[in-house]
Amino acid sequence: MKVFGKHNVLAAQTNSLWYKRASCVSPSSNRNAKSKIMCRIFKSLTVLCLLFFSTLISGCTERQQNELSVFAAISLTDALTEIGEAFATENQVKVYYNFAASTTLQRQLEKGASGDVFVSASPRQVDALEANGLLETESRQDLLTNRLVLVSDKTAEIAVETLTNLNAPGISRIAIGHPEIVPAGTYAKEALTHFGLWETLHPKLIFGTDVRATLAYVTAGNVDMAIVYKTDTTLTNNINVLHQLPPEAYTPIIYPAVVMKDSSQKQLAHRFIAYLQSRGSGKIFEKHGFTVLKLK
Repeated sequence: MKVFGKHNVLAAQTNSLWYKRASCVSPSSNRNAKSKIMCRIFKSLTVLCLLFFSTLISGCTERQQNELSVFAAISLTDALTEIGEAFATENQVKVYYNFAASTTLQRQLEKGASGDVFVSASPRQVDALEANGLLETESRQDLLTNRLVLVSDKTAEIAVETLTNLNAPGISRIAIGHPEIVPAGTYAKEALTHFGLWETLHPKLIFGTDVRATLAYVTAGNVDMAIVYKTDTTLTNNINVLHQLPPEAYTPIIYPAVVMKDSSQKQLAHRFIAYLQSRGSGKIFEKHGFTVLKLK
């Protein structure tokens, strides 16, 4: 009995010791196992995140490579929109336009606006950007010309044979583009100055923020007449062309196109300007009233 009792005691002591060791070792082992599992999960998540962002960046780059940003004079809106759709389809790209007065666009580009191509209604804005080193000078191409005309609302009973008739008392309001920001307004001022009418007609003048806004003054009945581009007369049937201003009275209206120096799409931008000089584009420009200078 005593021997049996001693064995029981020894067995109890052995079991007690085993449990103590187990109680000391088991939590540590669990923690190690959990740490390994968490480490594996973290590594897996890291890999997934890297793959996700890599795909995202790759997708963004691909989209950017297929996009072209064009800053263009507002008088080109209809023609360039039509041409841009054809170019986009043929080249599997997206063309985004920013249409506004040429000087407004020039100032935006000078302040860092992101554009690939600039098409101005006057060389002045392109010259200014070139002087600031913002253009690829060799990319410059003169595309089109335009003319100035005097228009009125179709219902107005007005006859004007020469610009000197604008002094008539029955004509009280004449719209032109603002000469400081709108090329059409600059050309109009040159023409009025050429005939010695700028000072005398100045009280009658209403200034538009762009050439389309200037035309809208006529169609809305806010002015008696306006000096706009010949191409603007194709936009509506509700106006009469009263007089074509003689071209010797103002600087030739030239539309130059250039590639911006900081463009990330220079190859595509050059391709777009070349496309503007294609025969297909030329037909579209002529349909909208422009005179094409040269074709490729």
